Amino acid sequence: MTEGNRIDSVDFFDSLAANMNSRPTEYEVLGDVDIDLGLLMRRRDDGDFRLRLRFEGIECTGVAEAEDGDEKLADCYLDGDIDAWQAMFDDIADNGRAVGRQTINSLTLVGEAIRVRGDDPLGIDKFFRYNQTMQAFLDGAAQLASAGAG
Repeated sequence: MTEGNRIDSVDFFDSLAANMNSRPTEYEVLGDVDIDLGLLMRRRDDGDFRLRLRFEGIECTGVAEAEDGDEKLADCYLDGDIDAWQAMFDDIADNGRAVGRQTINSLTLVGEAIRVRGDDPLGIDKFFRYNQTMQAFLDGAAQLASAGAG
């Protein structure tokens, strides 16, 4: 993905949210969601990137950078090294969607590169319950990549 599409930025996730919200028919078939999801991208040198995403119905209704520890206030959060996140988004850009072991479901089930964390088992369950919607949201990066290439 290009420098203009840095994955560790609020702008990138704002663009993913706008993409999701502009495609209601694609998300209607996946059903309504209700989850406050945290993301933690661990950087080697520049401090970690933390984000909170709010999904309601068939929309992403909130994107906000989070302070240290705020991810734990979400229903659950995804915690992984920036390189693992980048590999997933590169796979999405290359294939139009995540495939094989680069899907967020595969990455979190194996739990080595990206882990689902949280204090509430029901909050963690929400991630797996709404997994297809979360994947479709992340797969929106393919449209961002193709828009940037054009």
